[in-house]
Amino acid sequence: MSDHVYKKVELVGSSKVSVTEAIETAISRASKTMRNLDWFEVDQIRGHIKNGSVEYYQVVMKVGFRIDD
Repeated sequence: MSDHVYKKVELVGSSKVSVTEAIETAISRASKTMRNLDWFEVDQIRGHIKNGSVEYYQVVMKVGFRIDD
């Protein structure tokens, strides 16, 4: 196994459905323009409330991708 070097970038995903969907949407979108995505870590979960109900969820996360050799 070789040693790897990673770079982290911050993403913010949102969804009207769930926190999980917000994460998956952000990763799916990022994977269209970034290579070697390997992991993510969630930093913040927040959302917007409208008329006493959750309007949407927002997740701030860092995504790590491996730098090419």
